[in-house]
Amino acid sequence: MCRMTEVSSLTGRLLVATPALADPNFDRAVVLLLDHDDEGSLGVVLNRPTPVTVGDVLAAWAELAGEPGVVFQGGPVSLDAALGLAVIPGDEGPLGWRRVFGAIGLVDLETPPELLGPALGALRIFAGYAGWGPGQLEEELTEGAWYVVESEPGDVSSPTPETLWRQVLRRQRGDLAMVATYPDDPSLN
Repeated sequence: MCRMTEVSSLTGRLLVATPALADPNFDRAVVLLLDHDDEGSLGVVLNRPTPVTVGDVLAAWAELAGEPGVVFQGGPVSLDAALGLAVIPGDEGPLGWRRVFGAIGLVDLETPPELLGPALGALRIFAGYAGWGPGQLEEELTEGAWYVVESEPGDVSSPTPETLWRQVLRRQRGDLAMVATYPDDPSLN
């Protein structure tokens, strides 16, 4: 088995599920990649809000969570673990926040919220994450399961996550923008 010596990092980019992707965990999913290297990939699904409010599971963080103030299903892995993502503009972030790329970073949910609150531009809480082993994501990309596109800081905190798949595709150039009009059920066309 050959090991990849170098992988072009996709950290900070979006994986947008193609209509052909058959895995129900990722049907019309928009995944923000938080880490991507030759050891694997990790991201969160940005458009899977749950009915559970942030106040139900992390009451101290409820007032800082952006709209809708619910927990999102970040992916099928470790659904019992919470992960916080926040947008913090500027060069320096506060204690309890670690920059992943651009203005987006991970929040240490053990940090008292009052230390981070004044600096937060947007906070989103995810239950679970999406993960791929070494070479697994590259294989899925080769198979045509995902479109890889640039992310925008507002993607993390979209107030209408249920429309994010179409929004992200619509802002692309060329033929990819047309995919946004793909029907939910092509058999009804």
